[in-house]
Amino acid sequence: MTEALASPDPPAADEHVPPGADRLDGRVALVTGAGSPEGIGFAIAARLVALGARVAIVSTTRRIHERAAELGATGFVVDLTDESEVGALHDALADQLGEVEVLVNNAGLASKASPEVLRPIAQLSLEEWRAEIDRNLTTTFLCSRVFGPPMTERGWGRIVNMAATAGPVNALPAEGAYAAAKAGVVGLTRALAMEMVADGVTVNAVAPASIYTAASTVAELKQGLGTPMGRPGRPDEVAAAVAFLCTPAASYITGQMLVIDGGNSVREAYPT
Repeated sequence: MTEALASPDPPAADEHVPPGADRLDGRVALVTGAGSPEGIGFAIAARLVALGARVAIVSTTRRIHERAAELGATGFVVDLTDESEVGALHDALADQLGEVEVLVNNAGLASKASPEVLRPIAQLSLEEWRAEIDRNLTTTFLCSRVFGPPMTERGWGRIVNMAATAGPVNALPAEGAYAAAKAGVVGLTRALAMEMVADGVTVNAVAPASIYTAASTVAELKQGLGTPMGRPGRPDEVAAAVAFLCTPAASYITGQMLVIDGGNSVREAYPT
């Protein structure tokens, strides 16, 4: 006669999870690429402030100080493709707020001031290729490399990287460099997730499609109108997903890519 298997004890509660697992009270958070008041980065920063985090935001222009004042956050002007500037950002942040516990690598999405290079691969110069890779992938690498190790030392952290549906999910003509960079973001996310999982740090990516921001082109907005939901997404809809992945409540999610595209990627066929 076989013996009944004893039920395993439930996993021990994470001692690092504070009361209110959907909150970030007192946590230090950094959101890159948050200079536009109508952009995804600003919306993410606002969400994290609302969750109780002490937020720092970064962009390449001095307008970041206006956004910081609006949020009650701390603003820094930094070129995140420059290794030395990223290191200096870490030191300044650690001195002013403490070590970063939540990192949102949002920098890299195209803007009016720094538009995406739209050209077939055969016509791309090496300089243009490198610029797209640096802006959309190298920034995430440099920030993760600097801000990640202190998270592992403390045994808790959240990293959320901004990918896109272009590259990891689909592709469009003349966006080869951008697609390659965003696919690289997903690969980097998964590699970091496996490297840091034993130390209490989760690393995930979100992949928006057509989102209505100040930098949206007419073509992008038309793409949004063609989704199953019949509209482009909003920055706050992306921010809600990112904010959840930043909270202690998302403690069992790592190495994942969350697609935010109004159902576009699962539709069987486009309407004629």
